[in-house]
Amino acid sequence: MTKKHFIALADAIREHNRLYSQYGDGFTEIYLNTLADFCESQSLRFNRQRWLDYIAGECGPGGQRD
Repeated sequence: MTKKHFIALADAIREHNRLYSQYGDGFTEIYLNTLADFCESQSLRFNRQRWLDYIAGECGPGGQRD
């Protein structure tokens, strides 16, 4: 997977959480960690914490913080 794929996956998760977390149907920490494990297995350059922070809305896709 490429950086674009990781960002696209994170965007899809963010959108899902935005729409459904209010109903208790968002991605849980366990699900996110399982996906992050998979992403790490696909690329040595994958930055797990930045990816999780982006999904949580704590930074932009490149890791930049406001």
